[in-house]
Amino acid sequence: MTEYSVSRATFDDVMVPNYAPQKVVPVRGKGSRIWDQEGKEYIDFAGGIAVNALGHCHPELVKNLKSQADKLWHLSNVYTNEPALALAQALTEVCFAEKVFFCNSGTEANEAAFKLVRKYAYDHTGPEKHEIISFNSSFHGRSLFAVTVGGQPKYCEGYAPVPAGVTHLPFNDVEALKAAISDKTCAIVLEPIQGEGGVIPATPEFLQAARELCDQHNALLVFDEVQTGVGRTGEFYAYMNTGVVPDILTTAKSLGGGFPVGAMLTTTEVANSFGFGSHGSTYGGNALACSVALAAITLINDDQLLANVSGKHQLFRRELESINDEFGVFTEIRGKGLLIGAELTPEWHGKGKEFLAAAAEEGLMMLVAGPNVLRMAPSLIIPDDDIRQGMAALKRAVAKIVQN
Repeated sequence: MTEYSVSRATFDDVMVPNYAPQKVVPVRGKGSRIWDQEGKEYIDFAGGIAVNALGHCHPELVKNLKSQADKLWHLSNVYTNEPALALAQALTEVCFAEKVFFCNSGTEANEAAFKLVRKYAYDHTGPEKHEIISFNSSFHGRSLFAVTVGGQPKYCEGYAPVPAGVTHLPFNDVEALKAAISDKTCAIVLEPIQGEGGVIPATPEFLQAARELCDQHNALLVFDEVQTGVGRTGEFYAYMNTGVVPDILTTAKSLGGGFPVGAMLTTTEVANSFGFGSHGSTYGGNALACSVALAAITLINDDQLLANVSGKHQLFRRELESINDEFGVFTEIRGKGLLIGAELTPEWHGKGKEFLAAAAEEGLMMLVAGPNVLRMAPSLIIPDDDIRQGMAALKRAVAKIVQN
């Protein structure tokens, strides 16, 4: 096989310019550590954008992947396979859902959910019941339907006309929701914690109102748990400590522990609107992905691991507050479990990526959620010492930025 010499400059030569990756080119990972082409070591607070829930190259996931690779990779859904059925059984045992649709990503899981809510309303009421209510600053993926439902207009620019029948409201505004919902509404779609929108948790009152209003108007409640799901908040799914149960839940990211896989979870009644031929995915539910995902969720759905996530949240918060006590760069630290956002003060608005670049120079990888919020979504099993060392690197980075 031909060997290629690649660098960051190669990206500009051969890749579509829809990304602007940092100059670091990681080549190896282990646990919560990453090494680049030059051998420099980094602590990983980014987690592949909340994907690598068990860190890099977790031995159980690697073992499972190698084992399945010697058996069966892909069949298409003309047939089914044992890992897909086992994973579906496991997911229905751990949450409210009775039926599962597998795909490859969060975008695809949401696309399936958005199609299903309209199909369900069509089947039970008629074509006039098609409106989807979503919320400002939400993010649900990058397909045309998904960016339309998402509440960030910048992602729709240049793609008009976009699908009709989507209404966006202020997040956490119960009165606005009461005023907007009608018998034409087929679904309310929300994230229990808005991830890309700035790590903004939904209030308990808002979630409860969404559930009650859906029930009153015969609409479905969809929780996008692509980012909050599979242990990220200290619950297996974030809805589990809210007292509110959705009709449909979408999940991906941490579901595969780094292997591409997504799923839409729902009840039997709602699932029946996706009859034979109504939706599909060539790769969705392939044996490799489902085998790895089953190993991942088996490890994550552990009482002690989930309890530790909440403990690690407190350590992150203490360290961030300590940095803020010294430098005063954050207005608020928010989130739950190991989905954490630190909003920059107005002085530093629009400069989130500068903090990312400075942190990388100090040996720390992290994220932003928009231009004004530093976001951390590390491995759920990141050692406490790695958290402290990563925060020391962030402190050095903040000091350099502030002093300049």
